[in-house]
Amino acid sequence: MSLNGKAALVTGAGRGIGREIALALAGMGVASALVARSAHELSETADMVEGRGGKALSLVADLADSASLSKAMDRAVSELGPIGILVNNAATVEPLGPSAGMDPATWASSLGINVIAPASLAFALLPGMVEAGWGRIINVSSGVVARPGAMIGGNAYTMTKAALEAHTLNLAAELDGTGVTANVYRPGSVDTAMQAFIRTEGKGRVSEATHAHFMRNHEHKTLLTPEQSALALIARLASDASGEIWDAPDPH
Repeated sequence: MSLNGKAALVTGAGRGIGREIALALAGMGVASALVARSAHELSETADMVEGRGGKALSLVADLADSASLSKAMDRAVSELGPIGILVNNAATVEPLGPSAGMDPATWASSLGINVIAPASLAFALLPGMVEAGWGRIINVSSGVVARPGAMIGGNAYTMTKAALEAHTLNLAAELDGTGVTANVYRPGSVDTAMQAFIRTEGKGRVSEATHAHFMRNHEHKTLLTPEQSALALIARLASDASGEIWDAPDPH
C-alpha cells in the first residue's frame, strides 16, 4: 500500500540511520516528527527533508526524560495528526567497560533510552493506531543479540537490545489482527557515530578483540552506509508482516 499522507515519528533523527529514514520517508510522501537531543542536527535533517519536498517537525527531546518525551509526542500528534509509523532508532551504547566494578545504576540507566523510551512511545501511540486499523512500529536493534558474546565490554547495550527484541515480538503477538504491526530491524554494521565512538573511545573499555573487530570493519570498508541500511528498512514498511526480525542486507 502507499504510505503517502501518513505521519511518522522517528527517534535519533538528527544524524545517521535516523536521518536517512526521515529522508526516505519524505520521498514517499510521509510527514515526519524528528526527535533527537541536538537542535542543530535536527535542523539540518529538517532542511534536507524539506529540500526533497517533504514535511518535517523538529522536536528536541531527551529520551531518558519521560516528561520531555511526552511533550514532544503530544506536539507531534497536535501538529501532524495521528502518527501511523513509529521508528524507535535512537540508542546509547554506554556504559562501556568491564562488568566487574560496574555501577548497577549506571548499567541500568541504558534501559531508559534503549527500552523504556521505545516502549513508552509505542504505548502512547497505539490507541490511535488501533483505532485507525493501521500502524507500523519498528524497533531498531542490533545483530549483537544473535551473538551476545561478541561485544565484550558492552554488556548493557547487549542486554537492552535483547530486551527490546523480546518486547517487540511479544507486542506483535498482542496486536495480531488489529492492523498494527511490530517488527525488529537489525541494521547491520553501519558507518555511524556510534561505530566511530567505539573505535576512538572504546580502547581499554571493550575487549581487545571487540575493539579490533570495529577497527577492522572500518579499515576494510565493510560497513554499510546509513542510507543503505535505511532504505532496506523502508522497503519493508508497507508489508503486513509482524513479529519478525529483519536483518539488513549483507554489503557484499
